Amino acid sequence: MSSTTENVSAGLEATVEGPPKLSPRQRKASNIADAASGGIRGILVKIIALGVLDALALTAIFILLAQREWLVIGIVVVATGMINWVYLSKRKLPAKYLTPGVIFLVIFQIFVLGYTAYIGFTNYGTGHNGTKEQAVSALMSSALERVEDSPTYAVTVLERAGQLNLLVTDPDGEVSVGNAETPLRTVDNAEFDGDKAVALDGYSTLSFQEIIAQSDAITALAVPASEDPNDGALRTPDGTSGYLYVSTLEYDEAAGTMTDTTTGTVYTDNGTGAFTADDGEQLLPGWQIVVGGENFVRALTDESIRGPLVYVTIWTFVFAIVSVATTFFLGLFLAIVFNDMRMRGRKFYRVLMILPYAFPSFLSALVWAGLMNESFGFINQVLLGGADVPWLTDPTLAKVSILIVNLWLGFPYMFLVCTGALQSIPEELQEAATVDGAKPWAVFRLIKLPLLLVSVAPLLIASFAFNFNNFNLIYMLTNGGPRDSSAPIPVGHTDILISMVYKVAFTGQTRDYGLASAFSIIIFLIVAIIAIISFRKTKALEDLN
Repeated sequence: MSSTTENVSAGLEATVEGPPKLSPRQRKASNIADAASGGIRGILVKIIALGVLDALALTAIFILLAQREWLVIGIVVVATGMINWVYLSKRKLPAKYLTPGVIFLVIFQIFVLGYTAYIGFTNYGTGHNGTKEQAVSALMSSALERVEDSPTYAVTVLERAGQLNLLVTDPDGEVSVGNAETPLRTVDNAEFDGDKAVALDGYSTLSFQEIIAQSDAITALAVPASEDPNDGALRTPDGTSGYLYVSTLEYDEAAGTMTDTTTGTVYTDNGTGAFTADDGEQLLPGWQIVVGGENFVRALTDESIRGPLVYVTIWTFVFAIVSVATTFFLGLFLAIVFNDMRMRGRKFYRVLMILPYAFPSFLSALVWAGLMNESFGFINQVLLGGADVPWLTDPTLAKVSILIVNLWLGFPYMFLVCTGALQSIPEELQEAATVDGAKPWAVFRLIKLPLLLVSVAPLLIASFAFNFNNFNLIYMLTNGGPRDSSAPIPVGHTDILISMVYKVAFTGQTRDYGLASAFSIIIFLIVAIIAIISFRKTKALEDLN
């Protein structure tokens, strides 16, 4: 009974005295939380930062409204609202730290992957990089011819938001304004100089010197006369007088046809993203459409693409596997050598070993490209006494050169990793094996190497993924060359998949972004599948721990 009374008394005393004392670690955590919630200065910084963010979001919304990007507008509104809710709330401390990382993850990873996948299902590329309305406008403008009996229109060149506009005064005195994207519309607040409109509120009038400086852009400017593209457009040869031009192409929106009035040829919108004649001839530019899995089918079944794709894929796997194997074994060998306590000057040698890793890889690749130059490279002229070895121009030697340079660039990383992994292995295991009569090779093969792979195996998988997409080395050293002249796409004998994708998308006269995006998704799937399988296999090594 007395014991119970004492416990109750102690509880009452604790209640009266207040909350229990915090340990130093708890007080430190509490101070960090209080600092994170911020005082007056923190609140002001938070308000200013959120104000800037909201202003940027509002500006983006107005721009997107002009482009009618409703989905993107919704995403911007939701994201901005969530950010404000998180940072204005007092109970969302973890979310305040996680939000920036999540935003960057969505923008630079998820969005990029999703957009690439979307482009892979379209015909986006040269001649198909806009909307149908833009294609119709471009086709009509490209076939404009001046009307012989066209009256002369008084023209003043205006500028607003970096875009050229024409202020047109017709012979009847009616004033209208328009630009390449907006047809002429009547205005009634223009300023006149005699019978000619010379200024308009919200626009800046170009001086004679400015017109001369932009003469090429002004003479190329075609302002649609109305919403109907068949009504023609106004153009000015000198910035002061304009004339009516009518296209030799006639567009029928209801029928979805474009007719060449000079030849009578009818081009029809047959769903391929371009106006196409009966004989297959297309009017370009066309427009962007969704083509489903056509790009993926082309990449895997088109005979002209499949040939280069097969040998590029094989070389990509060979390059990635050999690079990982050679850099790992050389790095492991050097780590074992310089981990021996009997070697003098180990620290000095270790510094020398990591020097290739200290320089940017693209600069090192450029230096090696100069060293291996067939005509004046250091290797041929000095080391080989003036030999003409085609290190970078012969298909086979170019591959060997790439592997050599990548070995030089990659072994320091493996050397560092293996050194750390070897030093983490307890010495007692080696001593026990030695006492039991195990030879050094048996100790390494049966004890050190399995324990080493526990730490290094995930890094080897990451190294494989890196080399599978090692664009810098290929581009800087050989640019994928020597060129395969028999291939229908711009590809060379040392191109790997990622460099081939780059060439398909960004080089040559025709750039096929849809096909390049399809290749990118295929590469992503290949690397992802290999990584998943490899990581599952490495779980077997965990039992060694």
